[in-house]
Amino acid sequence: MTMILYGIPNCDTVKKARRWLDERGIAHRFHDVRKDGLDPAALQRWIDALGWEKLLNKAGTTFRKLPDAAKAGLDASSAMTLMLDQPAMIRRPVVETADGISVGFSADDWQARFAA
Repeated sequence: MTMILYGIPNCDTVKKARRWLDERGIAHRFHDVRKDGLDPAALQRWIDALGWEKLLNKAGTTFRKLPDAAKAGLDASSAMTLMLDQPAMIRRPVVETADGISVGFSADDWQARFAA
């Protein structure tokens, strides 16, 4: 399985992650969750692997702009609906490889995981 990096191209963290991979010649495919869409089955895989709480970016502008009623009583189902409706609410980048799924970018973690 080729590494797939999911995110949005103008996100600073996604830019850093893509630059890090490119500088090390690590093959990957970028999937823009806004332009290319987000498959509900893929999101469910991420939720199963990481938990919706880790995926939902509550600090982001998109989430903060939601009405309080939409933020109240979140559970896996309502969080999944929000993330499918507005993929910018997903913490980024999400990376899928043959050995698992991760979210976020840390050069040290990625060095140990992908460049070893």
